[in-house]
Amino acid sequence: MKVAYHKHSWFSTLPSTPSSSLPWISPLQFLKTASLEPDLPPETTTTLVESRRKPKYISHESAVSFIKRERDPQRALEIFNKVSDQKGFNHNNATYATILDKLARSKKFQAVDAILHQMTYEACRFHEGIFLNLMKHFSKSSLHERVLEMFSAIQTIAREKPSLKAISTCLNLLVESNQVDLARTLLVSSKKNLNLEPNTCIFNILVKYHSKNGDLESAFQVVKEMKKSKTSYPNLITYSTLLDGLCEHGKLEEAIDLFEEMISKDQILPDALTYNVLINGFCCRGRVDRAKKIIEFMKKNGCNPNVFNYSALMNGFCKEGRLEEAIAAFNEMKSIGLKPDTVGYTTLIDSFSKAGRTNEALELLQEMKEKDCKADTVTFNVIIGGLCREGRFEEAFRMLYKLPNEGVYLNKASYRIVLNFLCKEEELEKAVELLGLMLSRGFVPHFATSNELLVRLCESGMVADAAMVLFGLVEMGFKPEPRSWSLLVELICRERKLLPAFELLDELVITEL
Repeated sequence: MKVAYHKHSWFSTLPSTPSSSLPWISPLQFLKTASLEPDLPPETTTTLVESRRKPKYISHESAVSFIKRERDPQRALEIFNKVSDQKGFNHNNATYATILDKLARSKKFQAVDAILHQMTYEACRFHEGIFLNLMKHFSKSSLHERVLEMFSAIQTIAREKPSLKAISTCLNLLVESNQVDLARTLLVSSKKNLNLEPNTCIFNILVKYHSKNGDLESAFQVVKEMKKSKTSYPNLITYSTLLDGLCEHGKLEEAIDLFEEMISKDQILPDALTYNVLINGFCCRGRVDRAKKIIEFMKKNGCNPNVFNYSALMNGFCKEGRLEEAIAAFNEMKSIGLKPDTVGYTTLIDSFSKAGRTNEALELLQEMKEKDCKADTVTFNVIIGGLCREGRFEEAFRMLYKLPNEGVYLNKASYRIVLNFLCKEEELEKAVELLGLMLSRGFVPHFATSNELLVRLCESGMVADAAMVLFGLVEMGFKPEPRSWSLLVELICRERKLLPAFELLDELVITEL
């Protein structure tokens, strides 16, 4: 049954969000002429009459399935409305949740508001999960006040007291979006109006917020409040967050003291993730030997290091140029049955490449392929850079040509690395060839590199190549520096090729306009 719209409903005060230019069909104004069924092929009159006499009843489960499968949100809304025309059919929590999710994903928030308004008159029981989902959609769209409104709607529409999970979800979304005032409003109103005491999860969100913003004093103050509260106490997540904040700000000794307090005083055993916070912290501050001792401590205390622990340690060794020790850590990781991930391999490949050991880097790349560990764009860019540093431009060229045909994604940096080296080494013919490949694949060189290439071509007397390069770049939106094109025009004029010079000037003037 459809319900008339009341202008003075509290939903009428919600901020409206511009919808698309498509004519939206409100759930309160839907034309009954819309049909759920697709156009049918011609049938006999008797068959049509019988089908009208015995319409197929659509259940709630079928309605949910139809709405989910429909890609067009407006059509999904038509389905939602049409099924409610059936005698004895009333929407339930599942159908409302499905249509709201579909509309919110498409950012059709005016339609969402109309549905929410209709829900205020429904007799069925709604669950708060509907509103938690809407909170996330509103947060993604930076409609932060709407996040708080959806929290209030739990009590208004679902007619139930919001759970601590609802508070945690709402608070986390607001804190992640740096909406401190709204987060404070939520906590104050929840305690005052709902008599909800924050639990450990809620306190941890606040600890994370303060730590993330570098306010460690406030973070520790929250922990003190946790210990006083009857409904919460610091747990492993609390301590891991504090440790991360301390390490991030270089307070490593304080981090170790807190780590020991967590174990000895609060009897909380760290996991591999907590250890990784310390390992990363010491590695980032150039104290990789201390990080190595932490891994040894892990082993002695029954916590087996994982891939992330070893990758962090390897990264620390590589940053300090201690490649052999990084290799030892890599081999140790494999010897205990751990499978290196892309980050671990790339870390080592990068160090090999920078150390002029590109052949060993290529061997690791082959090992990745054999072990079904997929190399990413960063991995290939590191290899390409290593080849160029050793002057192996032909091999780098071949990788640029063949990798995209093998399903490997290369970005503009992949091409720019090689082009920069070619310009630097005066390999201008190869540079022109590479530029043609770049432009054909939709990649444009860096502005400075483009100008440098033009100048070098002109200075080398390669006037025809320079003109071709300039026209190709201009077509891609490039605007050369005055020195680049004036030098080219001057060289063309010296060769008494005035017509090409005029054509070039016309092209450049049009580009500037």
